[in-house]
Formats: sequence, C-alpha cells, structure tokens
Amino acid sequence: MKYIDEFRDGALAKTIAAKILQETNPRRHYHLMEFCGGHTHAISRFGIVDLLPSNIHMIHGPGCPVCVLPAGRIENAIQLAQIPGLILCTYGDMLRVPTPNGASLLKAKAQGADIRMIYSVADAITIAQDNPQHQVVFLAIGFETTTPPTAVAIKQADALGLKNFSVFCNHVLTPSAISHILQSPEVRELGAVSLDGFIGPAHVSVVIGSQPYHYFAEEFQKPVVIAGFEPLDVMQAILMLIRQVNTGRAEVENEFTRAVSPAGNIKAQVLVSEVFELRRTFEWRGLGLVPYSALKIKSRYAGFDAEQRFPIPALSIPDNKACECGAILRGVKHPRDCKIFGTVCTPDNPVGSCMVSSEGACAAHYSYGRFREKDCGVSQEKNHVQPQ
Repeated sequence: MKYIDEFRDGALAKTIAAKILQETNPRRHYHLMEFCGGHTHAISRFGIVDLLPSNIHMIHGPGCPVCVLPAGRIENAIQLAQIPGLILCTYGDMLRVPTPNGASLLKAKAQGADIRMIYSVADAITIAQDNPQHQVVFLAIGFETTTPPTAVAIKQADALGLKNFSVFCNHVLTPSAISHILQSPEVRELGAVSLDGFIGPAHVSVVIGSQPYHYFAEEFQKPVVIAGFEPLDVMQAILMLIRQVNTGRAEVENEFTRAVSPAGNIKAQVLVSEVFELRRTFEWRGLGLVPYSALKIKSRYAGFDAEQRFPIPALSIPDNKACECGAILRGVKHPRDCKIFGTVCTPDNPVGSCMVSSEGACAAHYSYGRFREKDCGVSQEKNHVQPQ
C-alpha cells in the first residue's frame, strides 16, 4: 500500500540502523523525546529501540490526549453525565479512564447514566437532532488535530439552531506543553531529564505546520525533527537528530514532507481561531497548570459551551499515589519503573490513564515492550532516565 509498505521495508530499516550506528558518538549519550503517543506506539510495536545503539535513549513525552487530561476534568464529565435528561457523548478511550477513587465514565454508564460512545463529533450532532428533549454534551479532547472537527460541529450546530447541543472543551496545544517541559521550574522540581532533541508530532504538524517549532530550536537550542508514524519515518528522524546533535545544530527539520508544510493547514487554523480562543491556564496530568496551553469557546459561540450552560466546578484531584503516569508523561520515568505496571494496572484494569489508550506509554509497553525485554534479556537500565 502506498506510503505504508515502503515505510515498513526491513532492508531499508537495517540500512538506516547501520547509518545511525555509524554516526552515533559512542562517547556520549543521546536523549531524544518523542512527544506524540503515535510515535511511542510505533517505537514499541516495531521494536525500534532494539535497532538503536544503547547510548540512544528514547524518552516518552506527554503526547497522548487521553493520558494528559487530568482527573478533575474526568470527574467533571462524570458529574455532567449524572444530570437527569443529559446525554454525554465521548470517544471510546475516555470511557475507561479512571479517577483516583476508581470511578469512570464506563462505570457511570453501567449505573444508568446516558453516556454514548461515538466515532465522530458529527455523531453527537445527529444525536442532538434525534433527541430534542435532551441536552447533549460532547466531551471534546485532543490536540490540534481534533480541534478543527469540533469547530465544524459548533458552527454546524449554530447554523441548525440546535439549542440542546454543547461542548465540554478540553482541547490542548502541543507547543505550550513542550515549552513547559523545557522551562517550567515546577515541572523540573518534580524531576528533570536531559533532552537533546524532539521528534515532532505528525498529525498535529499537518495542521499547525513546522513554523511553530522554530521557537524551541532558537530559544532552547533543541533540535526538532517532525516525523511520520511509520517505523522508517521514526528511524530517519532519529538519524536526523543524531546528525544535528553531533554538529551542534538546533534546527527544525521536516522528515514528514509528504504531509507537513511550513505553514500547515491554513483553512483549519482559520476555522479554529474563529471558534476558539486561548485559556489563560489549564491543568495537564503530570505537568500541572500550563499557561496558555488550551482552548476555550469564544463568546460568539457561548451558547454551545457546556461550561457556560452547566455548573462545572474547577477541580484539581491528585492522581492515585501508586500510579506513576505523571512522571512517565514528563519523561522522568519509564512504564517499567511503576510498581503496579502489568500487575494491578493492566489494559483490562487500568489504574492510570497511560494504560488506557493504545497511544499511552504504559499500554504500548504492555502490548509490546515487556515481552521483548523478558525474552531478549534487555537490561532494566536500558533507556532509563535518572532524574537530575
């Protein structure tokens, strides 16, 4: 299949791996963060770490939208779903994200709340049209990739004159999270990691383009290589980052040229700016309060803002004490460092959000990495990042 098979070619993978080995300086360590959960999944699924020299350390970042939504916002959604006559629409992964006390949207549904899994925000519009006697709330999550469809839905609801549709907006922004990891004193106090470069997200960059990342390269002297989600995409991005680090460069490079342009999708950006505006601050799981890192619905469309229509209190709920999701999302710890990983916490019984979505670091490692390490005798110190 075009753009799939050729990016999974085993011979090409060995060629790129040989180049990485040849160009890696054995006297130094390379710490590279893949921000996006799609990259985390690809690295685990295709065994990319096994093709890299032991001094290249891949660090998981907070790039899973299901993972980074804090417990307080999950609790808000559960409370919304318990309002009589209200239908809450959400994507499947969100149903299973637990709060520290063990509650979840799935359990609320089992107890009688009208919570419906949808595959597109357009489904929520249809449900609102079919149920005019009920209030319908769409639980909107995601990075810049999923924000334009939510904007389309709000504009469509406005055009249709729907009075029973609203959005509980939890859309967040990638560049703000990267900045926070690099410069926030609060985050660094929780455990700092050495970062030599970033693999920039794929789908997010299709929307926002490559230009927003130039700030990190210039301000923090950290190279960024935007990469696709196929294994050869990731390996080529690693090679490009190694070359930048070796030559002392800190630039933005685009490996994913088949989909990402410097300016991105202008039409989508205009649509988002018409419907949404920046929040002054927003809480991320593992990162705390991150300034200007999320979006809220503009006053022009306030009638479709669930936070305006319903009493939704600001809740800040600490994670389960046994769960290491916060540290894993910051890149300070690896899933194997969590004492309940693979025992108490599994995909069938997730204790933390990182075990829910397939893009979560814990779920990816549970599905692929843990067996490889056991069978191959991989050192437990491999790729572990010690807090500084």
